[in-house]
Amino acid sequence: MTQQTKPSALSLIPDQIVMPEDCTLMTEVRAGVDAIDRHLVELFILRTGYMEAAARIKPTREHVYDQWRVDDVLEKVKAQAEARGLSTAFSQPVWEEIIKRSIAHEYDTYDEVRSD
Repeated sequence: MTQQTKPSALSLIPDQIVMPEDCTLMTEVRAGVDAIDRHLVELFILRTGYMEAAARIKPTREHVYDQWRVDDVLEKVKAQAEARGLSTAFSQPVWEEIIKRSIAHEYDTYDEVRSD
């Protein structure tokens, strides 16, 4: 196994995992995917926290959905994906779903916070 410097986004991933290009066993592949998934869960917890903050801050329910912001996020993700060599055929539908679920969570949170 060669020692390589991980891209900055991977600095959270344990050093024990084998980078994809160095994997020779499915156990190495699975361990890497599992490590990334654990971190994705933590990142989604943080992201949903921001949706909850937005629901708390926005003055009306009509402010929850903001097409400009949806477009802005998708454009930023597209630019980042292209700059880093990630297929937009992969990234765009994933982020569209993340945004869709985030907005739904924000509506639910807004309704819950305002029901008191």
